[in-house]
Amino acid sequence: MKYFLLPLGCQMNQSDTERVKTVLQGMGFMPTENENEATILGIIACSVRQKGIDKVYSRIKKWNEAKDRKNCITFVSGCILPADRERFLKLFDLVFTMNDLPDLPDMIRQYGIVIPTSQQSMANGQQPTVNIQRPLVPLFNKKDKINPSANMDRFWVIEPDHISDFEAFIPIQNGCNKFCTYCAVPYTRGREVSRKSEDILTELKDLVQKDYKLITLLGQNVNSYGLDKKGEEINFAELLRRIGEYGNSVDKEFWVYFTSPHPRDMSDEVIEVISQYKCLAKQIHLPIQSGDNAMLDRMNRKHTIDDYRHIIHTIRRLLPEATIFTDIIVGFTGETEEEFENSRKAMEEFKYNMAYIAQYSVRPGAVASTWADDVPKETKKKRYHILTDELMKHSLVYNQGLVGKTLKVIATGFDRNPAYLTGYTEGKIVIRFKSNDKNLIGKIVNVEVTSATPLSIEGNLVTE
Repeated sequence: MKYFLLPLGCQMNQSDTERVKTVLQGMGFMPTENENEATILGIIACSVRQKGIDKVYSRIKKWNEAKDRKNCITFVSGCILPADRERFLKLFDLVFTMNDLPDLPDMIRQYGIVIPTSQQSMANGQQPTVNIQRPLVPLFNKKDKINPSANMDRFWVIEPDHISDFEAFIPIQNGCNKFCTYCAVPYTRGREVSRKSEDILTELKDLVQKDYKLITLLGQNVNSYGLDKKGEEINFAELLRRIGEYGNSVDKEFWVYFTSPHPRDMSDEVIEVISQYKCLAKQIHLPIQSGDNAMLDRMNRKHTIDDYRHIIHTIRRLLPEATIFTDIIVGFTGETEEEFENSRKAMEEFKYNMAYIAQYSVRPGAVASTWADDVPKETKKKRYHILTDELMKHSLVYNQGLVGKTLKVIATGFDRNPAYLTGYTEGKIVIRFKSNDKNLIGKIVNVEVTSATPLSIEGNLVTE
Protein backbone atom coordinates (compact mmCIF):
# COMPACT_ATOMS: atom_id res chain seq x y z
CA MET A 1 0.00 0.00 0.00
CA LYS A 2 1.24 3.47 -0.95
CA TYR A 3 1.00 7.12 0.06
CA PHE A 4 1.24 10.39 -1.88
CA LEU A 5 2.24 13.69 -0.29
CA LEU A 6 1.94 17.19 -1.75
CA PRO A 7 3.99 19.78 0.17
CA LEU A 8 3.12 23.42 -0.49
CA GLY A 9 4.71 26.62 0.72
CA CYS A 10 7.99 27.33 2.46
CA GLN A 11 10.96 25.33 3.74
CA MET A 12 9.13 24.80 7.03
CA ASN A 13 6.43 22.88 5.17
CA GLN A 14 9.10 20.87 3.37
CA SER A 15 10.62 19.98 6.73
CA ASP A 16 7.19 19.04 8.13
CA THR A 17 6.68 16.76 5.15
CA GLU A 18 9.86 14.85 5.96
CA ARG A 19 8.46 13.95 9.38
CA VAL A 20 5.08 12.98 7.93
CA LYS A 21 6.94 10.59 5.62
CA THR A 22 8.60 8.96 8.62
CA VAL A 23 5.26 8.27 10.28
CA LEU A 24 3.64 6.86 7.14
CA GLN A 25 6.61 4.68 6.29
CA GLY A 26 6.76 3.49 9.89
CA MET A 27 3.19 2.25 9.34
CA GLY A 28 4.37 0.25 6.33
CA PHE A 29 3.18 2.53 3.53
CA MET A 30 5.50 3.14 0.58
CA PRO A 31 5.85 6.50 -1.21
CA THR A 32 4.63 7.03 -4.76
CA GLU A 33 4.74 9.96 -7.16
CA ASN A 34 1.57 8.66 -8.81
CA GLU A 35 -1.40 9.76 -6.71
CA ASN A 36 -3.66 7.29 -8.55
CA GLU A 37 -1.74 4.44 -6.88
CA ALA A 38 -2.05 5.83 -3.35
CA THR A 39 -4.29 4.69 -0.52
CA ILE A 40 -3.24 7.67 1.63
CA LEU A 41 -3.34 11.12 0.00
CA GLY A 42 -2.01 14.05 2.01
CA ILE A 43 -1.33 17.76 1.60
CA ILE A 44 0.97 19.88 3.75
CA ALA A 45 -0.86 23.14 3.16
CA CYS A 46 0.09 26.79 3.10
CA SER A 47 -2.64 29.29 4.00
CA VAL A 48 -0.12 32.14 3.94
CA ARG A 49 -0.63 32.79 0.23
CA GLN A 50 -3.85 32.46 -1.74
CA LYS A 51 -2.17 30.54 -4.56
CA GLY A 52 -1.18 27.84 -2.10
CA ILE A 53 -4.66 27.46 -0.68
CA ASP A 54 -6.20 27.46 -4.17
CA LYS A 55 -4.03 24.43 -4.98
CA VAL A 56 -5.43 22.63 -1.92
CA TYR A 57 -9.04 23.09 -3.03
CA SER A 58 -8.22 22.08 -6.59
CA ARG A 59 -6.47 18.88 -5.51
CA ILE A 60 -9.07 17.72 -2.94
CA LYS A 61 -11.83 18.15 -5.51
CA LYS A 62 -9.95 15.74 -7.78
CA TRP A 63 -9.29 13.27 -4.95
CA ASN A 64 -12.90 13.25 -3.77
CA GLU A 65 -14.06 12.50 -7.30
CA ALA A 66 -11.68 9.52 -7.33
CA LYS A 67 -13.23 8.10 -4.16
CA ASP A 68 -16.06 6.70 -6.25
CA ARG A 69 -13.50 4.37 -7.85
CA LYS A 70 -11.19 3.44 -4.94
CA ASN A 71 -10.89 3.19 -1.19
CA CYS A 72 -8.56 5.91 0.12
CA ILE A 73 -8.09 8.42 2.93
CA THR A 74 -7.31 12.11 2.43
CA PHE A 75 -5.71 14.43 4.98
CA VAL A 76 -4.43 17.97 5.25
CA SER A 77 -2.05 19.54 7.75
CA GLY A 78 0.56 22.30 7.82
CA CYS A 79 -0.27 26.02 7.89
CA ILE A 80 -4.06 26.26 8.00
CA LEU A 81 -6.13 29.30 8.86
CA PRO A 82 -9.19 28.72 11.09
CA ALA A 83 -11.56 29.66 8.25
CA ASP A 84 -9.85 27.23 5.87
CA ARG A 85 -9.85 24.54 8.54
CA GLU A 86 -13.62 24.73 8.88
CA ARG A 87 -14.01 24.23 5.15
CA PHE A 88 -11.41 21.45 5.08
CA LEU A 89 -13.33 19.50 7.73
CA LYS A 90 -16.06 19.01 5.13
CA LEU A 91 -13.67 18.09 2.31
CA PHE A 92 -10.90 15.97 3.87
CA ASP A 93 -11.17 12.83 5.97
CA LEU A 94 -8.53 14.07 8.42
CA VAL A 95 -7.53 17.58 9.43
CA PHE A 96 -4.83 17.90 12.06
CA THR A 97 -2.02 20.14 13.24
CA MET A 98 1.60 19.03 13.15
CA ASN A 99 1.82 18.66 16.90
CA ASP A 100 -0.71 15.83 16.56
CA LEU A 101 1.21 13.96 13.86
CA PRO A 102 2.11 11.11 16.28
CA ASP A 103 -1.61 10.24 16.37
CA LEU A 104 -1.89 9.83 12.59
CA PRO A 105 -1.71 5.99 12.67
CA ASP A 106 -4.67 5.87 15.04
CA MET A 107 -6.65 8.35 13.00
CA ILE A 108 -6.15 6.21 9.92
CA ARG A 109 -7.21 3.06 11.77
CA GLN A 110 -10.46 4.75 12.71
CA TYR A 111 -11.36 4.84 9.06
CA GLY A 112 -11.03 1.08 8.73
CA ILE A 113 -7.88 1.13 6.61
CA VAL A 114 -5.76 -1.87 7.53
CA ILE A 115 -2.25 -0.55 7.60
CA PRO A 116 0.47 -2.70 6.02
CA THR A 117 2.25 -3.34 9.34
CA SER A 118 -1.05 -4.58 10.75
CA GLN A 119 -1.51 -6.90 7.79
CA GLN A 120 1.88 -8.45 8.44
CA SER A 121 1.20 -8.82 12.17
CA MET A 122 -2.13 -10.50 11.59
CA ALA A 123 -0.56 -12.88 9.07
CA ASN A 124 1.81 -13.95 11.85
CA GLY A 125 -1.06 -14.41 14.31
CA GLN A 126 -0.19 -11.20 16.19
CA GLN A 127 -2.38 -8.28 17.08
CA PRO A 128 -1.39 -5.01 15.38
CA THR A 129 0.36 -2.55 17.66
CA VAL A 130 0.62 1.20 17.35
CA ASN A 131 2.81 3.55 19.35
CA ILE A 132 0.22 5.69 21.18
CA GLN A 133 1.64 8.45 23.35
CA ARG A 134 -1.74 9.63 24.68
CA PRO A 135 -5.41 8.66 24.32
CA LEU A 136 -6.67 9.28 20.82
CA VAL A 137 -8.80 12.34 20.21
CA PRO A 138 -10.81 12.33 16.97
CA LEU A 139 -9.15 15.47 15.66
CA PHE A 140 -11.22 15.56 12.52
CA ASN A 141 -14.33 16.13 14.61
CA LYS A 142 -12.88 18.82 16.86
CA LYS A 143 -14.89 21.98 17.24
CA ASP A 144 -12.80 23.52 20.02
CA LYS A 145 -10.06 26.10 19.63
CA ILE A 146 -6.85 24.71 18.12
CA ASN A 147 -3.41 25.53 19.52
CA PRO A 148 -0.94 24.53 16.76
CA SER A 149 2.09 25.21 18.99
CA ALA A 150 1.02 23.07 21.96
CA ASN A 151 3.13 19.99 22.73
CA MET A 152 5.45 20.50 19.76
CA ASP A 153 8.00 18.23 21.44
CA ARG A 154 5.81 15.29 20.38
CA PHE A 155 6.36 16.32 16.77
CA TRP A 156 10.04 17.24 16.96
CA VAL A 157 11.09 13.85 18.35
CA ILE A 158 9.97 12.22 15.08
CA GLU A 159 13.09 11.61 13.02
CA PRO A 160 12.70 13.12 9.54
CA ASP A 161 13.05 11.13 6.34
CA HIS A 162 15.24 13.61 4.47
CA ILE A 163 14.55 14.13 0.79
CA SER A 164 18.23 14.87 0.12
CA ASP A 165 21.35 13.03 1.29
CA PHE A 166 23.39 16.25 1.55
CA GLU A 167 20.89 19.01 2.44
CA ALA A 168 18.68 19.06 5.54
CA PHE A 169 16.40 21.32 7.55
CA ILE A 170 16.34 21.43 11.34
CA PRO A 171 13.29 23.08 12.94
CA ILE A 172 14.36 25.03 16.03
CA GLN A 173 11.25 27.05 16.70
CA ASN A 174 7.57 27.11 15.74
CA GLY A 175 5.00 29.87 15.70
CA CYS A 176 5.11 33.65 15.70
CA ASN A 177 4.29 36.39 18.23
CA LYS A 178 4.89 39.35 15.94
CA PHE A 179 1.44 39.77 14.35
CA CYS A 180 2.49 41.71 11.29
CA THR A 181 -0.77 43.06 9.91
CA TYR A 182 -0.37 41.51 6.44
CA CYS A 183 0.53 38.03 7.74
CA ALA A 184 -1.57 35.06 8.80
CA VAL A 185 1.23 32.88 10.22
CA PRO A 186 0.41 33.52 13.93
CA TYR A 187 -3.07 32.18 13.21
CA THR A 188 -1.78 29.06 11.42
CA ARG A 189 1.28 28.19 13.51
CA GLY A 190 0.30 29.59 16.90
CA ARG A 191 2.58 31.31 19.42
CA GLU A 192 6.37 31.01 19.44
CA VAL A 193 7.68 27.80 20.96
CA SER A 194 11.38 26.91 21.09
CA ARG A 195 12.71 23.39 20.71
CA LYS A 196 15.18 22.00 23.25
CA SER A 197 18.69 23.11 22.31
CA GLU A 198 20.18 19.74 23.23
CA ASP A 199 17.84 18.04 20.74
CA ILE A 200 18.74 20.57 18.03
CA LEU A 201 22.44 20.00 18.58
CA THR A 202 22.02 16.23 18.63
CA GLU A 203 20.16 16.31 15.31
CA LEU A 204 22.79 18.59 13.76
CA LYS A 205 25.71 16.46 14.92
CA ASP A 206 24.04 13.34 13.52
CA LEU A 207 23.59 15.06 10.15
CA VAL A 208 27.21 16.20 10.06
CA GLN A 209 28.42 12.69 10.83
CA LYS A 210 26.31 11.48 7.91
CA ASP A 211 28.15 13.99 5.68
CA TYR A 212 25.34 16.48 5.19
CA LYS A 213 26.83 19.69 3.82
CA LEU A 214 23.94 22.18 3.79
CA ILE A 215 21.98 22.49 7.04
CA THR A 216 19.33 25.16 7.57
CA LEU A 217 17.87 26.08 10.96
CA LEU A 218 14.16 26.78 10.53
CA GLY A 219 11.62 28.89 12.35
CA GLN A 220 9.16 31.69 11.74
CA ASN A 221 11.47 33.96 13.79
CA VAL A 222 14.68 32.04 14.41
CA ASN A 223 16.41 34.88 16.21
CA SER A 224 13.69 34.92 18.86
CA TYR A 225 14.77 31.38 19.72
CA GLY A 226 14.78 30.80 23.48
CA LEU A 227 12.95 34.01 24.39
CA ASP A 228 9.84 32.03 25.33
CA LYS A 229 11.93 30.00 27.80
CA LYS A 230 14.12 32.60 29.50
CA GLY A 231 16.10 31.02 32.30
CA GLU A 232 15.46 27.55 30.85
CA GLU A 233 17.07 27.82 27.43
CA ILE A 234 19.95 29.49 25.68
CA ASN A 235 19.33 32.29 23.18
CA PHE A 236 19.88 32.17 19.42
CA ALA A 237 23.40 33.62 19.54
CA GLU A 238 24.48 30.98 22.04
CA LEU A 239 22.89 28.22 19.95
CA LEU A 240 24.91 29.39 16.94
CA ARG A 241 28.04 29.58 19.11
CA ARG A 242 27.66 25.96 20.21
CA ILE A 243 27.13 24.90 16.61
CA GLY A 244 30.25 26.83 15.65
CA GLU A 245 32.30 25.20 18.42
CA TYR A 246 31.17 21.79 17.24
CA GLY A 247 32.13 22.72 13.68
CA ASN A 248 35.62 23.61 14.87
CA SER A 249 35.93 20.28 16.67
CA VAL A 250 35.24 17.98 13.70
CA ASP A 251 37.16 17.36 10.51
CA LYS A 252 34.14 17.87 8.27
CA GLU A 253 33.19 20.81 6.08
CA PHE A 254 29.57 21.95 6.26
CA TRP A 255 27.58 25.19 6.10
CA VAL A 256 24.81 26.17 8.52
CA TYR A 257 22.17 28.68 7.45
CA PHE A 258 19.05 29.99 9.17
CA THR A 259 15.70 31.40 8.07
CA SER A 260 13.92 33.60 8.73
CA PRO A 261 15.06 36.21 11.23
CA HIS A 262 13.11 39.31 12.19
CA PRO A 263 14.98 42.65 12.35
CA ARG A 264 13.30 43.33 15.69
CA ASP A 265 15.26 40.51 17.36
CA MET A 266 18.46 40.58 15.28
CA SER A 267 21.23 41.37 17.76
CA ASP A 268 24.81 42.42 17.11
CA GLU A 269 25.83 39.34 19.10
CA VAL A 270 24.35 37.02 16.47
CA ILE A 271 26.36 38.70 13.74
CA GLU A 272 29.52 38.63 15.87
CA VAL A 273 29.12 34.89 16.46
CA ILE A 274 28.66 34.20 12.74
CA SER A 275 31.88 36.08 12.03
CA GLN A 276 33.82 33.83 14.42
CA TYR A 277 33.04 30.36 13.06
CA LYS A 278 33.80 28.86 9.67
CA CYS A 279 30.77 26.52 9.54
CA LEU A 280 28.27 29.37 10.04
CA ALA A 281 27.51 30.42 6.48
CA LYS A 282 28.16 34.02 5.51
CA GLN A 283 24.68 34.64 4.14
CA ILE A 284 21.97 36.61 5.92
CA HIS A 285 18.28 36.68 5.00
CA LEU A 286 16.87 39.82 6.61
CA PRO A 287 13.31 40.77 5.53
CA ILE A 288 12.78 44.52 5.25
CA GLN A 289 9.17 44.41 3.86
CA SER A 290 9.17 48.18 3.26
CA GLY A 291 11.65 51.04 3.14
CA ASP A 292 9.22 53.54 4.66
CA ASN A 293 8.71 54.06 8.39
CA ALA A 294 5.01 54.91 8.13
CA MET A 295 4.44 51.77 6.10
CA LEU A 296 6.44 49.67 8.59
CA ASP A 297 4.22 51.06 11.33
CA ARG A 298 1.06 50.05 9.43
CA MET A 299 2.61 46.62 8.96
CA ASN A 300 3.31 46.42 12.73
CA ARG A 301 6.91 45.48 12.06
CA LYS A 302 8.18 47.19 15.25
CA HIS A 303 11.40 48.36 13.66
CA THR A 304 12.41 51.50 11.81
CA ILE A 305 14.62 51.97 8.78
CA ASP A 306 17.35 53.30 11.09
CA ASP A 307 17.10 50.10 13.15
CA TYR A 308 17.38 48.06 9.98
CA ARG A 309 20.25 50.20 8.68
CA HIS A 310 22.20 49.55 11.89
CA ILE A 311 21.90 45.78 11.34
CA ILE A 312 23.05 46.04 7.72
CA HIS A 313 26.00 48.22 8.68
CA THR A 314 26.97 45.73 11.39
CA ILE A 315 26.83 42.89 8.85
CA ARG A 316 28.96 44.85 6.38
CA ARG A 317 31.49 45.66 9.12
CA LEU A 318 31.79 42.20 10.69
CA LEU A 319 30.94 40.07 7.66
CA PRO A 320 32.18 42.00 4.62
CA GLU A 321 32.02 38.84 2.49
CA ALA A 322 28.41 38.06 3.39
CA THR A 323 25.56 38.09 0.91
CA ILE A 324 22.30 39.69 2.05
CA PHE A 325 18.84 38.54 0.97
CA THR A 326 15.51 40.18 1.81
CA ASP A 327 11.72 40.08 1.48
CA ILE A 328 9.77 43.14 0.43
CA ILE A 329 6.10 43.84 -0.31
CA VAL A 330 4.75 46.28 -2.87
CA GLY A 331 1.21 47.58 -2.96
CA PHE A 332 0.32 47.08 0.69
CA THR A 333 -2.80 48.93 1.84
CA GLY A 334 -2.44 52.67 1.38
CA GLU A 335 1.05 52.58 -0.14
CA THR A 336 1.67 55.99 -1.66
CA GLU A 337 4.14 56.84 -4.40
CA GLU A 338 6.39 58.45 -1.78
CA GLU A 339 6.29 55.35 0.44
CA PHE A 340 7.09 53.13 -2.52
CA GLU A 341 9.94 55.42 -3.55
CA ASN A 342 11.42 54.99 -0.07
CA SER A 343 11.35 51.22 -0.63
CA ARG A 344 13.16 51.69 -3.93
CA LYS A 345 15.75 53.89 -2.21
CA ALA A 346 16.24 51.20 0.43
CA MET A 347 16.89 48.64 -2.31
CA GLU A 348 19.40 51.05 -3.82
CA GLU A 349 21.09 51.69 -0.48
CA PHE A 350 21.36 48.11 0.78
CA LYS A 351 22.29 46.52 -2.56
CA TYR A 352 20.80 43.10 -1.91
CA ASN A 353 22.09 39.97 -3.56
CA MET A 354 18.57 38.60 -3.73
CA ALA A 355 15.13 39.95 -2.93
CA TYR A 356 11.84 38.07 -2.82
CA ILE A 357 9.43 40.76 -3.99
CA ALA A 358 5.74 40.12 -3.38
CA GLN A 359 2.74 41.97 -4.74
CA TYR A 360 0.44 42.37 -1.76
CA SER A 361 -2.64 40.16 -1.61
CA VAL A 362 -5.16 39.96 1.20
CA ARG A 363 -4.94 36.94 3.52
CA PRO A 364 -8.12 36.11 5.44
CA GLY A 365 -7.45 36.17 9.17
CA ALA A 366 -4.67 38.73 9.03
CA VAL A 367 -5.42 42.13 10.57
CA ALA A 368 -5.11 43.88 7.20
CA SER A 369 -7.76 41.61 5.68
CA THR A 370 -10.34 44.09 6.98
CA TRP A 371 -8.56 47.01 5.32
CA ALA A 372 -9.07 48.23 1.80
CA ASP A 373 -6.82 46.60 -0.79
CA ASP A 374 -6.64 49.98 -2.47
CA VAL A 375 -3.53 49.83 -4.64
CA PRO A 376 -4.52 48.88 -8.21
CA LYS A 377 -3.10 45.63 -9.63
CA GLU A 378 -1.40 47.47 -12.47
CA THR A 379 0.33 49.76 -9.97
CA LYS A 380 1.50 46.74 -7.97
CA LYS A 381 2.92 45.15 -11.13
CA LYS A 382 4.69 48.37 -12.10
CA ARG A 383 6.25 48.70 -8.65
CA TYR A 384 7.24 45.03 -8.68
CA HIS A 385 9.14 45.51 -11.94
CA ILE A 386 10.83 48.68 -10.69
CA LEU A 387 12.17 46.88 -7.62
CA THR A 388 13.15 43.85 -9.71
CA ASP A 389 15.19 46.11 -11.99
CA GLU A 390 16.80 47.69 -8.91
CA LEU A 391 17.72 44.24 -7.59
CA MET A 392 19.17 43.13 -10.93
CA LYS A 393 21.34 46.24 -11.17
CA HIS A 394 23.03 45.68 -7.82
CA SER A 395 23.24 41.89 -7.90
CA LEU A 396 24.93 42.08 -11.31
CA VAL A 397 27.62 44.41 -9.97
CA TYR A 398 28.27 42.04 -7.05
CA ASN A 399 28.35 38.93 -9.25
CA GLN A 400 30.68 40.58 -11.77
CA GLY A 401 33.03 41.27 -8.87
CA LEU A 402 33.34 37.50 -8.37
CA VAL A 403 34.77 36.91 -11.86
CA GLY A 404 38.32 35.63 -11.61
CA LYS A 405 37.88 34.43 -8.02
CA THR A 406 37.93 30.80 -6.92
CA LEU A 407 34.99 29.98 -4.66
CA LYS A 408 33.85 27.00 -2.65
CA VAL A 409 30.69 25.60 -4.18
CA ILE A 410 28.26 22.85 -3.19
CA ALA A 411 27.20 20.89 -6.28
CA THR A 412 23.46 20.19 -6.04
CA GLY A 413 22.59 18.53 -9.35
CA PHE A 414 22.70 18.65 -13.13
CA ASP A 415 22.01 21.79 -15.10
CA ARG A 416 19.45 21.74 -17.91
CA ASN A 417 22.52 21.20 -20.06
CA PRO A 418 23.74 17.77 -18.87
CA ALA A 419 27.33 18.79 -19.56
CA TYR A 420 27.11 21.14 -16.57
CA LEU A 421 26.53 20.79 -12.85
CA THR A 422 24.72 23.45 -10.86
CA GLY A 423 25.07 24.48 -7.24
CA TYR A 424 25.46 27.30 -4.72
CA THR A 425 28.27 29.35 -3.32
CA GLU A 426 28.42 29.74 0.45
CA GLY A 427 26.54 32.99 -0.10
CA LYS A 428 23.81 31.05 -1.97
CA ILE A 429 24.62 32.55 -5.35
CA VAL A 430 23.49 30.13 -8.05
CA ILE A 431 26.41 28.82 -10.08
CA ARG A 432 26.96 26.31 -12.87
CA PHE A 433 30.21 24.78 -14.01
CA LYS A 434 31.24 22.36 -16.72
CA SER A 435 31.24 18.79 -15.44
CA ASN A 436 29.10 15.70 -15.90
CA ASP A 437 30.54 13.86 -12.89
CA LYS A 438 27.51 12.84 -10.82
CA ASN A 439 29.84 11.82 -7.99
CA LEU A 440 30.45 15.51 -7.30
CA ILE A 441 26.79 16.11 -6.39
CA GLY A 442 26.57 16.77 -2.67
CA LYS A 443 30.27 17.64 -2.48
CA ILE A 444 31.95 21.00 -1.83
CA VAL A 445 34.32 21.80 -4.69
CA ASN A 446 36.40 24.74 -5.89
CA VAL A 447 35.20 26.69 -8.94
CA GLU A 448 36.86 29.62 -10.67
CA VAL A 449 34.23 32.15 -11.73
CA THR A 450 34.41 33.09 -15.42
CA SER A 451 31.20 35.04 -16.10
CA ALA A 452 28.21 36.59 -14.34
CA THR A 453 24.56 37.51 -14.82
CA PRO A 454 22.31 39.33 -12.32
CA LEU A 455 21.07 36.12 -10.68
CA SER A 456 23.81 33.58 -11.35
CA ILE A 457 27.46 32.99 -12.15
CA GLU A 458 29.40 30.45 -14.21
CA GLY A 459 32.82 28.96 -13.81
CA ASN A 460 35.32 26.16 -14.29
CA LEU A 461 35.96 23.33 -11.87
CA VAL A 462 39.37 23.65 -10.22
CA THR A 463 41.13 20.34 -9.76
CA GLU A 464 44.45 19.86 -7.96
